[in-house]
Amino acid sequence: MFDWNDLRHFLAVARTGSTIAAAGTLHVSQPTVTRRIAALEAALSVTLFERRSTGYLLTEGGRALLPLVEQAETAAAGVETAALTQAREVGGTVRISVFEIFAVTFLAPILRELQLAPPQIRIDLDLSDAVRDIAAGEADIALRSAVRLRGGGLVCRRIADERWAYYCSRSYAAANGVPRSPAEADGHTFIGDGSEDFWPEFEAWRKAAGIRNSVDLHHGSGTALLAAIRSGYGIAVLPHLAAASDPDLVHCFAGPQTGHSLWLVTSERLRHNPRIRLVMEFVAKRLRDAARSVAATG
Repeated sequence: MFDWNDLRHFLAVARTGSTIAAAGTLHVSQPTVTRRIAALEAALSVTLFERRSTGYLLTEGGRALLPLVEQAETAAAGVETAALTQAREVGGTVRISVFEIFAVTFLAPILRELQLAPPQIRIDLDLSDAVRDIAAGEADIALRSAVRLRGGGLVCRRIADERWAYYCSRSYAAANGVPRSPAEADGHTFIGDGSEDFWPEFEAWRKAAGIRNSVDLHHGSGTALLAAIRSGYGIAVLPHLAAASDPDLVHCFAGPQTGHSLWLVTSERLRHNPRIRLVMEFVAKRLRDAARSVAATG
């Protein structure tokens, strides 16, 4: 079987009539061109050129093959053009709606990895807690927490169960110890997430678990909540996926299990868009890998 790259050398010699001129066209050495032509002739069992003092002249067999090789050249150029066109279609901006705490924890390294991989895709993050209407085009993709997602015009991909746990910082643990159950939580300082979507459920669970301590500080921002925990202020409930890999945080005990899952969502209208499909598949795989890794660590 011949090497496809030998065809380029064949065409260059056929067009220039000289291995020296062909070498200049291909930016290789003249012996390389000579070796390539000899290899192609041996592979095809056809003498392609008459070697003359004035240069290389196509034989009858070489002339018969020339149109076919030129067709192969045209086809290869078409493949390259199609690939460049697809790369341009895939490249561009993708708008992702995501909770702030997800964006600054487990999603950040995934998006960094995506940014380094070709083709070049720009991610525009919407960190509002408001639920965007994906079907109406308010975002291209959303990472959502829900028991189940339904909706006209939506394509929903379940990623993993969403588990919650209470965490403190290493500095807090060194100064106050680590409660390993709600029964050991007396006397500890708690920080609350002020979100209307989550806090009432967690507060009800906290009281049902017998944690009598009052919440000393509320935050409505995911990054502010993380900053308060890392500062050593107190203990707070966090998504396990967001906190488990953080070296500054210490797992205390399991929190309320809401039955929610993490979902990636896009619209039916965009599901076959090359750019959206690439981001969906890339992020979904990395998120599932991260969820399995966290689950393995407990």
